[in-house]
Amino acid sequence: MAFPVIGAPDAGDTAWLLTASALVLLMTPGLAFFYGGMVRGKNVLNMIMMSISAMGLVTILWCLYGFSVAFGEDKGNFFGDPLQYFGLKGVFGGQYLATTDPEAPAGIPLAGTIPLSVFVAFQLMFAIITVALISGAVADRLKFGSWLLFAGIWVTVVYFPVAHWVFAFDGVTAENGGWIASGIKAIDFAGGTAVHINAGVAGLVLAVVLGKRKGWPKTPFRPHNLPFVMLGAGLLWFGWYGFNAGSAVGANGIAGATFLTTTIATAAAMLAWLLVERLRDGHPTSLGAASGIVAGLVAITPACSSVNVVGALAIGIVSGALCALAVGLKFRFGFDDSLDVVGVHLVGGLVGTLMVGLVATAEAPAAVDGLFYGGGVEQLKLQAVGAFAVLAYSLVVTAVIAYAIKFTIGLRASEEAESAGLDESEHAETAYDFTAVGGTARSLVKEA
Repeated sequence: MAFPVIGAPDAGDTAWLLTASALVLLMTPGLAFFYGGMVRGKNVLNMIMMSISAMGLVTILWCLYGFSVAFGEDKGNFFGDPLQYFGLKGVFGGQYLATTDPEAPAGIPLAGTIPLSVFVAFQLMFAIITVALISGAVADRLKFGSWLLFAGIWVTVVYFPVAHWVFAFDGVTAENGGWIASGIKAIDFAGGTAVHINAGVAGLVLAVVLGKRKGWPKTPFRPHNLPFVMLGAGLLWFGWYGFNAGSAVGANGIAGATFLTTTIATAAAMLAWLLVERLRDGHPTSLGAASGIVAGLVAITPACSSVNVVGALAIGIVSGALCALAVGLKFRFGFDDSLDVVGVHLVGGLVGTLMVGLVATAEAPAAVDGLFYGGGVEQLKLQAVGAFAVLAYSLVVTAVIAYAIKFTIGLRASEEAESAGLDESEHAETAYDFTAVGGTARSLVKEA
């Protein structure tokens, strides 16, 4: 079969995927607020910039070669043909619309029932937020130029190939797709492996290579703006419907089912996190509610098409409780994961991906039974292979990239810059003007 397939798109599916693409893009500013509120006031702009800069950098690389590496014809079960769609060649299809040749196929290039260009845009948004997620692990101490270099290399050699493994199905944009999606057929509906496990382990490696913040863990690093955190969590929840229901790649029953399971699991995870806080610390917190929301969203992402209400509740409860406990691992093992990327995204991604093998049911759209529904352990084995293959690849390659940058241009800001705050030292800006209430902006931002 020749690719891309030429035909007439479905209007409803196209409208929904355009909407879903915009929703997923909104998740990155939502993440910027979520992360930005969690750092101290002298680093909030830098934290936001790390997310926003991913929107620019990843877009350019995706359109040059990233889509082709992720969705081109499979090469050696590793990546897609980087030249097939280089520069988005053949994606727009104007040549098909303009031709007067009666033998030419009618229509435009398609991915399923939607224009290929819309599919390119939708998948671009996944690449952007995956890179942005990593930044939470290295808040307060990474040079901005080094972040951009790391992000560009990492998305090229880690995310694009892994996206090919997980998201490239046979016969959609190429005849042969990725080995996880079309080979072993592990279920990852919207990115538990490619997005969350991938970013979570990359954040862990980068945090270890970068080193601890000065004063951590004895110095308290309190969130400077909890309303920002809550706003970010709300935007993430809203945008996540594009992430999960959009991955149905159509306005159909699968989108409806995944919309509901996403909502159920997220609500359950938030309440489970708050319960753990209440039992452990005596108080449920707004930061805990926001973190529980994100933990539930992460965990249901791979599983939303394969579970019913009971399965969604189970995934939400388990992920909310386990992630609430997992954020303390950094103190036990001594790695400074600033904003709990490991505890929420790596652990949540593993929980959701592996629990597919336990609570998947054939009554859900994916039509697979997990262990608890009489399906045996086979699906659980496939889920484990997919999850740990991504984890291992990302861990090793991220370490190579991080050490290469560390020993060339350097990763970490100077001690003086770290003390002054990265807003001032990296961007020559401050988020808040305190001069109106007395004192200098510089002195008061340092206190914040």
